[in-house]
Amino acid sequence: MTKQARDTLKSLFSSSIRADVLALLLNNADEKFYVREIATLLRKNPSGVKRELDNLEKMGILTSKRVANLKYFQADKKSAFFSELKSIIAKSLGVTGALKALLKNTSVKTAFIFGPYVESEEAETVNVFIIGAASRSLDGIKDIEERFMKKISLVTMDENEFKAKKESNDADLEKLLSGEKIILMGKL
Repeated sequence: MTKQARDTLKSLFSSSIRADVLALLLNNADEKFYVREIATLLRKNPSGVKRELDNLEKMGILTSKRVANLKYFQADKKSAFFSELKSIIAKSLGVTGALKALLKNTSVKTAFIFGPYVESEEAETVNVFIIGAASRSLDGIKDIEERFMKKISLVTMDENEFKAKKESNDADLEKLLSGEKIILMGKL
């Protein structure tokens, strides 16, 4: 291993913000994000996010492009580390983490896993309940299914429908909400 590769690996995992930035950008490798957008999605301080983005760009893991007054960052698919880092991030996050990373990039308000996967990660199907419209496509679901060899079943409901069913004490919704679940984002 070269000195540069050793130094890159050593500095790569020295920050939780860096890990979050890597997870977001590697799991959405075709997307470009600007600093404040990333900070908002990750709920992190913009100055810390900017510092980590600059560090990752210096390491050759990210690329950037200035458009008007904004500097957009994107995972560099040509980086020697891209495939391996994406694999490491996926393995360390698991299905739950991969889904969280994917959903952070949408307008989903609340999402949780329910059903057999909550009891045992060995379950073949991961049932995900999503409240709110997903502004960006959830095409990344197929990638997560392939990486973890799980079938992901989505149940989506817009906020108005959810509120109406909850207020009318819909029996199916009450049963779902009272059961065990893994919260991916938001609150119930």
